[in-house]
Amino acid sequence: MTADPNIPTPEEARAELVATLNAIEDKLNVPKQVQKATDKLTAKVLTVKEEQPAVFIAGVVGIAAIAGLAVWGIVRSFTR
Repeated sequence: MTADPNIPTPEEARAELVATLNAIEDKLNVPKQVQKATDKLTAKVLTVKEEQPAVFIAGVVGIAAIAGLAVWGIVRSFTR
């Protein structure tokens, strides 16, 4: 009796199951996904900072302006 080449061995099936479960765990692990996204964004920001300092400075100023306007708007709404 010969083994069917389309049917994996138990070791291959276990390895495939482990890989599938690890992939599912990676997708459903929200803290891990947030960390990956944070790392990716940090790398992009550092790249822009090194390669295009003017763009980086403009971005920082823009973010600071938006934050300042948001704080000003909130304070103004509470004081009226």
